[in-house]
Amino acid sequence: MRVSTTDQNTENQELALKRHADSMGWDCDVYKEKESTRKTRPVKQQLMERLRKREYDAVLIWKLDRWARSLQELVMDVDDLTARNIGFIVLTQPIDTTSASGRLMLQVFGAFAEFEREIIRERTMAGLDRARRAGKKLGRPRKKRRIR
Repeated sequence: MRVSTTDQNTENQELALKRHADSMGWDCDVYKEKESTRKTRPVKQQLMERLRKREYDAVLIWKLDRWARSLQELVMDVDDLTARNIGFIVLTQPIDTTSASGRLMLQVFGAFAEFEREIIRERTMAGLDRARRAGKKLGRPRKKRRIR
């Protein structure tokens, strides 16, 4: 479970996720993340480490946007888990990598992620070409060498 700000709470997510896990007869641990930044997600990283060690068979989340902050991050994480035969289940969306239809949905999302990355790359390259033609110097400024 994750919320965006510290004044929000995870109660709605937690109730639904626990209800689903109980209905499936699953034992589960709860991970809540309230304070994180775009680059630092300590609770998620702790969970990923435990998943990579195969301490769990699957991860159940509320919504995709609660797990990853970008489609690229999502695809990389799910590829990692799938390669380790760990299920990735999204309660409110039709994604469950333990089923054929769930894997299909994930592949569709993956195709869009790849398309998005290529579009961004094309725009970046066009911007760099335009800057070069305008005579702008690209890259970091060189450090001045000290002669002793």
